This record gives sequence, structure tokens and C-alpha cells, in this order.
Amino acid sequence: MKNLLVAQSGGPTAAINATLAGVIACAYTSGKVDKVLGAVNGIQGVFAENFIDLREKVRSAAQLDLLAQTPAAALGSCRYKLKDLEKDQQQFEEIVNIFRKHEISYFIYIGGNDSMDTVDKLSAYCASKGIDDIFVVGAPKTIDNDLMGTDHCPGFGSAAKYIAATFSEIERDCHVYNTKAVTIVEVMGRNAGWLTAASALARENGEPGPALIYLCETAFDTERFIEDVRAKLEMQDAVVVAVSEGIRSKDGVYISEEVQSGAVDNFGHSYISGAGKVLENLVREKIGCKVRSIELNLMQRCAGHITSAADIQESRMLGMTACQCALDGKNAVMAAVIRKSDAPYEAEFTSIPVKEVSNREKKVPLEWINEAGNDVTEELLAYLRPLICGENSVIYENGIPKHLVLY
Repeated sequence: MKNLLVAQSGGPTAAINATLAGVIACAYTSGKVDKVLGAVNGIQGVFAENFIDLREKVRSAAQLDLLAQTPAAALGSCRYKLKDLEKDQQQFEEIVNIFRKHEISYFIYIGGNDSMDTVDKLSAYCASKGIDDIFVVGAPKTIDNDLMGTDHCPGFGSAAKYIAATFSEIERDCHVYNTKAVTIVEVMGRNAGWLTAASALARENGEPGPALIYLCETAFDTERFIEDVRAKLEMQDAVVVAVSEGIRSKDGVYISEEVQSGAVDNFGHSYISGAGKVLENLVREKIGCKVRSIELNLMQRCAGHITSAADIQESRMLGMTACQCALDGKNAVMAAVIRKSDAPYEAEFTSIPVKEVSNREKKVPLEWINEAGNDVTEELLAYLRPLICGENSVIYENGIPKHLVLY
């Protein structure tokens, strides 16, 4: 009997704990695992040996279900990049020594692009040292939906459902007046516009939804934007616009840079929120109508009360898949979803080499964006529709959703 360690990293989502629940369920029922440990705050928690015994925290199927409906990272998260393996191996040696100390043979890391970089580097180090009894596996996570090798990512479907519902509600609110007005809604997405594209699903029940949609995959032209808005205002009083926070000019400059300080995070990524505010000021200056901007911010990834049933179910399955891969002796792989068909929706769960994932980004195909660059195509909607389907039965207590707190 060997011990298993699981950790979470990167931006939280409404489904990342469903993946954790899948890992735990698989480990509990496998008959191959003694202790199931959780590292608090990702790989930083590994270095600090800040572990909790999950068998003491999650004791029943009911608690697993409660964990699956809890948004954000129940084990805590971090944004920490391991050093270059070829230049500095001290960190990797330290991690292996910690694993040995706690008799850990299986490590599951739930996260996005940067987390898969950690899986890639750590498994490569083990291979280079002939360590064949430690298995490192990744489980995907990101609302950005930008991981290569998997059809879609856990957390994206629920965030997309929140976006679609929110745009539907915003659009209803904006159309109660006959005053010319523009509402610009900024959606998360640095380099991939998948989440912004989901705003188009607000049209599914016959409502107008956003009049204009701008993704970060195409160059953003402010003059063309003003022309687009003017044209829509001639046809209707209220114009709702969806924009990715990462929209950039043809020169590659973020539109939001007018209101940002130039600061970067631990991975060297610029802080880019603020595109909506820039465009609000532009519309006020060039058109002069009533205008407001809305930045949805954290609500996109922590709305556990409106998750997609399909997303939560698949997130649990991917957690189980990742755990089973480790128990089967697989290394340097990430659990993945392979889509078989759109309608009816069919998918299967497998694993792919993590090298095909780490430090790469999957963007919205340009052919799924209309020629004018201000909307999406039916092909993209066909891809999105299955991912937001189904509603979860949320457990409430004292009038609000109940959550499971692990530490």
C-alpha cells in the first residue's frame, strides 16, 4: 500500500473540486492506496510539507458530493513555476525527498497550462534519475478552455453556462428603456476567447443576446468597433457588447494597457483587465450615448450555484481517470476528453502525453469567427451547446449553497 498526494494550482473554477472528488473516490475504492493526502496551496504546499489527510476530511459519498458542488480550490492554490530542469535540479530533488519521506508514490496535479509544466518537469526529472516508483499525472482545469489535447477543460462548461445566463439577464435588463445605450461586458480570456464566445449562447431561447462579440484571436480595431456600435444603434436602442479582456490591436498591444500599470504576475503575465472601461470611454467620446461597462471578474469562475451538470460529471470522471492512470503506472500524462460527436453528444476519457499540453495554448479557430470579426459562427455554437447542459441539484443551508471546507 502506497500513499497518494493530490494538489490544485492556478485559477480556481466551479468544477475543480469535482475533479478532486473524482481523484479521492478512485483512490478510496482502488485498494492500492493507504493515505490520501492533499497538499495545501499546490506545489508550494509540497515544499512546505503542508499536507492534510483527506480520509479524515472526506468520509462519505455525501461529503464527496458536497465537495463536488463547492467552488474554488478546496485545497488552496498557487501560481508557482518550477525552475528550468536543465539549469537547476535542486527543487526537483527536494520534491522527491519529500515524497520519499511521506511514502508518496502517486502525485496528481490539477491545473492548467502552468500546472502541466510542473507535471512535465517533475516527471522528466524522475525519468532522468531512473526513479520508477513515483508516478506524476496531470488533471486538466481552466475556465479559459485553452489546454491542448483535450476537447474541452473542466470548469469551462460551468463558466460558459454562467456567462450565457448572465448575458441573457443583462440583455433583458438593458431592453426595458427606449433610450439609446451601450453596455460593454468584459469576459475573462487573455489569449483565448472561448469564454467570451459562450455569450452567444444567450440567444439560444430566441432572445437577441449580445449584438457584438469580440474575441482576442483577431486584431481589434477601435475605429471599426465604433462603426459597428453605431450601426447597431441605428437598428436598436440597446446594444450589448461582449469583449475578451485580452483583445489587442494589430500591433499586439492590449487595449486595456491604457488603464494598467504594466505589472506582471509570477509567470510574467501582464494584468490585463480593464478593456471594457477603455471601450466605455471610447464610446462616450465618439458616440456620446449612455454607456456603461461591466467586468464580470471572479464571478465567472466561482458561481457554484449555476454549474453545468455535464461539466461537473465530466470533471469527476477526469479526476478518476487521472488517478487510475497513476495507479496503472502511467507517468507524464494528463487526463483528457475526446469528443466523438456533437449531437447527440458523446465523449470518452483517456490520457495524453503531458508534453503535448504544457506551455501551449488552444485558441478559438479563426474559421469559427465571422468575417467581420464581431461575432461567432454556428460551428462554434455546436461545439459549445453540449458543455452547458443540465442543472445540478445544489444543497442549500440557511438559504445559501453549502460548501465543504477542507482546511
